[in-house]
Amino acid sequence: MLETEFLPARKADSKALMIVLHGLGDSTAGYEWMPGVLDLPWMNYLLVNAPDPYYGGFSWFDFAGNFRPGVERSRKLLFELLDEQVRKGFPTRETTLFGFSQGCLMTIDVGLRYPEMFAGLVGISGFVFEPQELVRELTPAARQQRLLVTHGTMDTMVPLQHTDGAIKELKAAGINVEWHVLEKDHTIAGQEEVEIIRKFVEVGYRRETRPSP
Repeated sequence: MLETEFLPARKADSKALMIVLHGLGDSTAGYEWMPGVLDLPWMNYLLVNAPDPYYGGFSWFDFAGNFRPGVERSRKLLFELLDEQVRKGFPTRETTLFGFSQGCLMTIDVGLRYPEMFAGLVGISGFVFEPQELVRELTPAARQQRLLVTHGTMDTMVPLQHTDGAIKELKAAGINVEWHVLEKDHTIAGQEEVEIIRKFVEVGYRRETRPSP
């Protein structure tokens, strides 16, 4: 079971949820700023620690070795976490999955394989694990899923061209990807990027909470 930290919405009884997956060596503590900065009063946040200790933080998979065992193990744990949130009353269609770096990889990997629709998937400064394999394993829901991915032209950790190529493969497979290339390193680039994220999340919230015709 994954260790989590729940930050409730200011708006009582809201079922909107953002599940936040950190990057290599980080933890839930690194994302406690999100409610104040995104300023979405109806959003609950579930910050998640990756399963493996890593130099004072945590890791989703072995970055220096074979990715596959860790990715597949973390995918299973996140599926279980998502199922648990549904049981707690947070519908997947009102849930946004957010990830940075390693967390971005897990967001895309899990979000396009999970059988239910999300309000949206947000991946920052990461990459796609085995994109051709992912395309073969896309769920029917993935064909309708909204995905926001951002990356930096000066990223020294994950080269832009590596991620750009994978995004092109996802687009060619019919995935609805909103792709932003920003002048930044391996980080979230201040207010400009925060606004991109906020607008994307707001669209998903309005879509999933509007009354049925």
